[in-house]
Parts: sequence; structure tokens; C-alpha cells
Amino acid sequence: MWKTIIRRILIMIPQLFVLSLLIFIMAKQMPGDPFTGMITPETDPARVEELREKAGLNDPWYEQYVNWIVNAAQGDLGKSYTYKIQVSTLIGERALNTFWLSLVSVILLYLIAIPLGVLAGRYQETFLDKIVVLYSFVTYAIPTFVLALIFLFLFGYQLHWFPTVGSVDIKYDPGTFGYLWSKLYHMLLPAITTALLGTTSVIQYLRSEVIDAKSLDYVRTARSKGIPVSKVYSRHIFRNSLLPIAAFLGFTITGLLGGSIFIETIFGYPGMGQLFISSLSSRDYSVITALVMLYGFLALLGSLLSDIIMSIVDPRIRIE
Repeated sequence: MWKTIIRRILIMIPQLFVLSLLIFIMAKQMPGDPFTGMITPETDPARVEELREKAGLNDPWYEQYVNWIVNAAQGDLGKSYTYKIQVSTLIGERALNTFWLSLVSVILLYLIAIPLGVLAGRYQETFLDKIVVLYSFVTYAIPTFVLALIFLFLFGYQLHWFPTVGSVDIKYDPGTFGYLWSKLYHMLLPAITTALLGTTSVIQYLRSEVIDAKSLDYVRTARSKGIPVSKVYSRHIFRNSLLPIAAFLGFTITGLLGGSIFIETIFGYPGMGQLFISSLSSRDYSVITALVMLYGFLALLGSLLSDIIMSIVDPRIRIE
């Protein structure tokens, strides 16, 4: 297993190299540059051209790419043209916010989806099952930004139950209980929105697995031995039905770590998704390339994590 993991990690290196080349070329094809927004009727064109020359934006694209990849290999992702700080520092700050939001979202997602999926499968064709199926259809059909705007308007502006922007109240000092509670309070509404939208696939997969498992031989054998129905579901059906869910867990975690562009932008949450949108608007090439590279790495990591989780949950499965 360890040999396979190491081999998969080594395979990621050329994949990330090709991805970096494509990202860099596509970023350079974007109209304008980080200094385009500085141009006004009063701006001296010579000054703008001087800034471009100093930043190396007038060099051939392949020279810019070589310089960028060499610096990136040494841990230097460049400096943000917009925020005037190192890209690694900027992403690190935003990544921490996105990590905690993702953690809360994943916990809420499975706390909602697993009970609903099991109950819908156990009580198939009942009123409860129809309600769960209707709920999953609605959450699947509704766009992310629509539900986010509805929740923001209703719970933020109308009921005032949750804050509408930011990740923490500035009146609290870091490390205090009030600071930690404020962090959690600010991420609850975007996390609930993300969790509700992500439950559809988990509910449908789990419901289907429970329905299929009810007719299998090992379940009929367990019930013929007089084992209570509740134990049959908790010890046999539920355990085996979780296998497909475990297969998607790695992708779910790494996908949420990338940050939700719509969620973070609408709720004004300073994470990587919001940073990506603002960097696109300002043509901040160094931040754009670093973020897309990070997203590509997370996608590859999600595939590997899913295989590892599957092999742990079901010992009969070994990644090869």
C-alpha cells in the first residue's frame, strides 16, 4: 500500500508540471495586466510602462514561466500586485479561514445526510421517504448563489440571526473565547448553506445502498436469527452502505478546502474562493496561478485520499 501511495505521489509531479504550464499560458492570455487599472487620463504612460518592465511583464512568456517555476520550486510564489505582500502569506491567511469553514461544512453535511439517507432507505415509499426525496431534489435543483442569497437576506438582514460579512468581529482579541465563538458564529450560515447543497449525492447514494442491502442474503440471515431490526441496520446494513460514501469523502474534503467562490463571495467571507474572484478582477497573475495550482493539487490529492479511505473502511479493497 505504501509503495502505491509513493508511486501515486511521484506521478503527481509531471501532472502538476503540465498543469502549471497550461495555467501560466492561459493567465497570460487574459486581457490587460495588474497595472491596467492604474491607467487614468492623468496617468503618465511612461510610469506604467516602467512598472511593467520592472515586474518582468514585457519579457517573453517562456522566460517569465521559467523564472516563476524556479522561484516556486524554492517556495517563492511571488508578490501580489494588489495586496503588496507575498502570495504564500496571502494564501496562507485565506486558506486558514477556508479550512475552518470547510471543516464545519463537512461535519454538518454528514450529520444531515447520513441520518436522512438511512431513514429514507429503511422506510422506503413512506411519507418520510417522499419528504427526503423531495428535499434532495430541491437542493439538487436550486443554484448555489440563489440559496445563498435567500439565506443571507432572510437570516442575515431580516431576522439578524447571523452576521452578513467577515470572518470574525474585530472587537475580540485573538485566542480569547469570544474570538473563537465569533469565528464560529460568522461561518455558521455559509457552512449551513454549503452543507445543505452538498447533501444530495450522499443521501441518494446512501438511500439506494440501504434499499439494495435489505434484500441481500446476509441481512435475511441476520433477521432469521432473531437479531433486532435496529441492530441489523446499525451493524450490518449501515456499515456496508457507507462504502460508496467513503469513496467520495476525499473529493468532498479537498473540494471544500478549495473554497466556494459563490458562498464566500456572497457572504463576504475572506477565504480562498473570494480571493480567487478578486484576483481575477484585478489581473493579479501571481495569485491566480498559485491558486489554480493549489486547486489542481487538491484535486489530485482528493483522488488519492478517496482510495486510501476506501482501503481502510473495507480491508478487501487495496489500491493498486
